[in-house]
Amino acid sequence: MKKRTLIKALMGSALVAGTGPLVTGSARAAGKTIVYLTPGLDLPFWRYLSKGIEAAVTAKGYTFQALDSHNSAQTQLQNAQDAITKGVAGIVISPTDSSTAPSVLELAKKAGIPVVIGDIGTNSGDYVSFISSNNYEGAKGVGMALAAALKKKGWEKGSVGLITISQARKNGQARTKGFRDGLVAGGVTTKEAGLQQMQTYTTDETFKFTQDMLTANPDMRGLFIQTDQPALGALRAIKAARREGQVLVAAFDGIPEFVDLLKSGQIVVSGMQQPYLMGQQSGDELLKALAGQPAQKDIAIEILVVTSENIDKVLPTVKRTVFANEVS
Repeated sequence: MKKRTLIKALMGSALVAGTGPLVTGSARAAGKTIVYLTPGLDLPFWRYLSKGIEAAVTAKGYTFQALDSHNSAQTQLQNAQDAITKGVAGIVISPTDSSTAPSVLELAKKAGIPVVIGDIGTNSGDYVSFISSNNYEGAKGVGMALAAALKKKGWEKGSVGLITISQARKNGQARTKGFRDGLVAGGVTTKEAGLQQMQTYTTDETFKFTQDMLTANPDMRGLFIQTDQPALGALRAIKAARREGQVLVAAFDGIPEFVDLLKSGQIVVSGMQQPYLMGQQSGDELLKALAGQPAQKDIAIEILVVTSENIDKVLPTVKRTVFANEVS
């Protein structure tokens, strides 16, 4: 295949999800585009993080695009190749998992394009800055809050299930360990009702996982779902099994639906990362690198442990830094 034909094919295959058209003409020649490689814009967390990056870079005159990897390492690599071929100024990546990031980092390094990692992390490779949440401490806070709620009900001897994000991701490993340590710190040392790792990150997948756990563990009294939207599938499964009010649900991250669910007690706690803030920080650090200024190598953003008891107090902050001002 001729080089011109190859470039044309690569450009045509990009999966673009953003606020503007593909960059052409002088903007591309000047390297004024920032690209965000995201695992999947169907999850609100990544959409909020994307909006934070966009706000930071467009304020400085850059054009922004988000390329959706659809949780596929192959698509992620293709998107990275497309971005590099177009001569983008910089890349922010939230990898599909920590083992897939090094190949993208290597391509960008060879092209002289700076990269910031926004969450999840990498097993190796060179990057400008890593913006993360303190997943261990956030999940530990969730575990402690769930332990307190279980003890208040007198259910500390019941089993607790985990439905996790990929344990190949460093943040997934931290959430699992943090949650387990939080239960122990909170005085609950019950057995686990199993651990299931999400593959598709959908409510239907979590519905099935929860259904299976409820059937296999009649004594299950607690459940931790390690990301936001899939938690709705767990609640649906609990309702279908007529176990409402019998299983306490803890979650991670946040979507607008969580506000009323926390207020009603259907979810007792959620460790909410602040994705919009993470996105802004990712964009800011990339802009520093592009301006020839030193960027901070590692930045950990606080996770808000939001419970049924404190939701009203922290809601103004949640609306801004978690929900990207999409909720009035």
